[in-house]
Amino acid sequence: MQRLDGGASIPPHLAKGIVALGNFDGFHLGHQAAVARAIAWAKAEGRPALVATFDPHPVRHFRPDTPPFRLTTLDQRERLFAEAGADAMIVFHFDGDLAGLTAEDFIAERLERALQIAGVVTGEDFTFGKAKGGTVATLAARGPVHGFRAETVGPVALDGETVSSTRIRDALRAGDMATATRLLTRPFAIQGVVQHGDKVGRTIGYPTANIDMGKYLRPAYGIYAVTGRLDDGRILNGAANLGIRPSFDPPKELLEPFFFDFAGDLYGQTIEVALIDYLRPEAKFDSLDALTTQMDADCARAREILK
Repeated sequence: MQRLDGGASIPPHLAKGIVALGNFDGFHLGHQAAVARAIAWAKAEGRPALVATFDPHPVRHFRPDTPPFRLTTLDQRERLFAEAGADAMIVFHFDGDLAGLTAEDFIAERLERALQIAGVVTGEDFTFGKAKGGTVATLAARGPVHGFRAETVGPVALDGETVSSTRIRDALRAGDMATATRLLTRPFAIQGVVQHGDKVGRTIGYPTANIDMGKYLRPAYGIYAVTGRLDDGRILNGAANLGIRPSFDPPKELLEPFFFDFAGDLYGQTIEVALIDYLRPEAKFDSLDALTTQMDADCARAREILK
C-alpha cells in the first residue's frame, strides 16, 4: 500500500487506475460501498485500485475554529483502505491553492495530468472545485473529454436511515457506541502516542496509558470498556477514562486506558484504543478510596463486556 501526494505525478505502475474519490473520514458503510465499487471495477479491467482523500478536511480549511470532529487519522484510513483491497491512497492536501481550483482545473490538473485515471467513483452528493462548482454530473460530462469515465454509488441505509459521518458523530457524542459501531462496521478507535502523565494512577493500582485526543471528535466524556492495539499487533482488554478527570486538579482532557493483566512500558509507543461500550459518565469523587472502589467496579463490568 502506497501513500501518494495528490498534487504529484503518479508512478507509472499506478497510472490508468480507478479511483474512489471523497473525504472518507470514518470509512463507514457508505464510504465502503464507493471504495468497493472502485476496487471491483479496477479488478475487472486489470487496473490499479486507488482511494483519494483530502487532508486536512475541507471544513477545517474554511472554518478553522470548528471544534474537533475527525473520525480517523490518515494512518487509520491508509490501513482501512489497504484492508479493503486498494493499491494506493492518494492524499489531496486541502489548502488555499486546491480550494481555488475550478472544477474543470481540478479535473484537468489533478485527475487527468497528475493521477492519469481511467475511471472515478464517488457518492451521489460529491462536490468539488471552487465554491463547490463541480458535481457528479460534471464528472460524468467532462470525464470522457479527459480520458476517464465516472460512476456514482447511492446512499447506504441502515436501521431505516442513511449512513453518514454526521449520524456517527451524533451517536458518539451520545455515548451510543452500538450505533456508531454498526455504522462504521467496527468500533470507533483513537490512535495516539502514549505520553507521560502525573502517574497518580499507578499509586492506586491503575497505571494508565495517556493519549492526547488531538483532532478527534470528542465522544461522550466518561468510562468505557476498551481494547488496545499495540505496535506489535497485540490486542489488550481494558477500561478507560475519556474526559477531563474531574477528581484531579487541574483538569486535563485525555484518553486514559488501563489495560488488564499488562505490565509493560508503553511510553512513546503509538497505540490504537477502540471504544467498545460506554459504562457511565465522568464523576468527581471526594477521596482516592472512593475513586478506587468505583474503578474496581468499572473494571469488573468491562471485563464482563469484553469476555
